[in-house]
Amino acid sequence: MPKLAATVAVATALVSGVAMAQPAKPTIVLVHGAFADSSSWNGVIANLQKDGYATVAVANPLRSVSGDAQLVSDVVRSIVGPVVLVGHSYGGQVISNAAKGHDNVKSLVYVAAFAPDVGEAAADLAGKFPGGTLGEALAPPVKLAGGGIDLYIDQVKFRDQFAHDVPAEATALMAAGQRPITEAALTEKSGEPAWKSLPSYFVYGDGDKNIPAQALGFMAERAGSKRTVVLKGASHVVMVSQPAAVAELIAEAAARHLQKP
Repeated sequence: MPKLAATVAVATALVSGVAMAQPAKPTIVLVHGAFADSSSWNGVIANLQKDGYATVAVANPLRSVSGDAQLVSDVVRSIVGPVVLVGHSYGGQVISNAAKGHDNVKSLVYVAAFAPDVGEAAADLAGKFPGGTLGEALAPPVKLAGGGIDLYIDQVKFRDQFAHDVPAEATALMAAGQRPITEAALTEKSGEPAWKSLPSYFVYGDGDKNIPAQALGFMAERAGSKRTVVLKGASHVVMVSQPAAVAELIAEAAARHLQKP
């Protein structure tokens, strides 16, 4: 019996050692885009947390690509261990720039998001293919005291333009609480993108009216997307209308880090 007990103890220790050797799950850092806020990730976060992922939804200032990317870069620098960066819409341009110089960033996930190449701006890519109607849905711009303008979507047009597959009661709240973006941020040119050196994943809806599906597909193909998920009829806010599908792709991107070489 003592011999059996010793054998069991050794086996238990070996199993525990293997478990301890498994790499830690990445922290998921989520970056919202224009006309949204961090709460737009709530459904996705709930799904990821159930699967044991630590999550951080950054409050993206939406002031400038360089400034916003620096803030996200600072957040990434504060995290110990691997990170998966996730960006929605304009947030895709932000993560493309913020990931540079951080060895702990393992994957990028673009959620109905811009993935510009060097020298490209979000506004350039939004108009590269037909089908986008954002310009027609904007409210009169808000002039800023320091110069420049803030852009909002007209609240009356918000649901049809931005979130047609989200219940009306929810979109009314989203429209009232939308975060504006400066025109300068949408026209600022991007730096050398991290998607050229990191594995990238894309998910978007073919009913997107902010960034035409053709543009999103073009960017996914150009970035060498490891997996592209196109959600039938989904709006620009796929993370709100279909959070489980978005979380599933993020988990797939995170699992890439956990796989043995």
